[in-house]
Amino acid sequence: MTKCAQTVMTELEDIVIAYGQSDEYSFVFKRKSNWFKRRASKFMTHVASQFASSYVFYWRDYFEDQPLLYPPGFDGRVIVYPNNQTLKDYLSWRQADCHVNNLYNTVFWALVQQSGLTPVQAQERLQGTLAADKNEILFSEFNINYNNEPLMYRKGTVLIWQKVGEVTTKEVKLPAEIEGKKMAVTRTRIKPVPLYCDIIGDAFWKEHPEILDEDS
Repeated sequence: MTKCAQTVMTELEDIVIAYGQSDEYSFVFKRKSNWFKRRASKFMTHVASQFASSYVFYWRDYFEDQPLLYPPGFDGRVIVYPNNQTLKDYLSWRQADCHVNNLYNTVFWALVQQSGLTPVQAQERLQGTLAADKNEILFSEFNINYNNEPLMYRKGTVLIWQKVGEVTTKEVKLPAEIEGKKMAVTRTRIKPVPLYCDIIGDAFWKEHPEILDEDS
């Protein structure tokens, strides 16, 4: 999913940040983007089709022995937010939703896979429980501290543009030599990089002010 989102960002460079969890990704375009003359239908179809085609194209890189059993499809919608605060509230809501869903799923599958409950029984056991209850079940029954679970699952994935040094092998011919020499060359590129961090608080936005810059 993240590879597909990175491909979308690379193809549509007006995307300043993306956030993903589970089977969905949100893409934020520059405030002054004029892609497709700002036609919402063009934004939606281009992003969804690029994402779906990337999913098929890169599938084998991640699941070598598992064939793709049916053609995937992704829906989409376009929303215009009036200001930066509303946008931050939206992304915060998505990350909060990630936490709620992942905590539930972590307990649910622990009950099914380790305690031998059926999915229906696990669902009944968790009905009406709060976050504190789920944390207690994980710790007391399975010795799992939810705070030690991987950040990628607890926080979701944030994609932002960052400078990355890439090492490539290049043949270089020196004047005194007839044949070229292969040397490692490091080049700096700007690429969408995945981060697993909190975006609900202010620290992330203070560290990356360019994302919500007025010129964006």
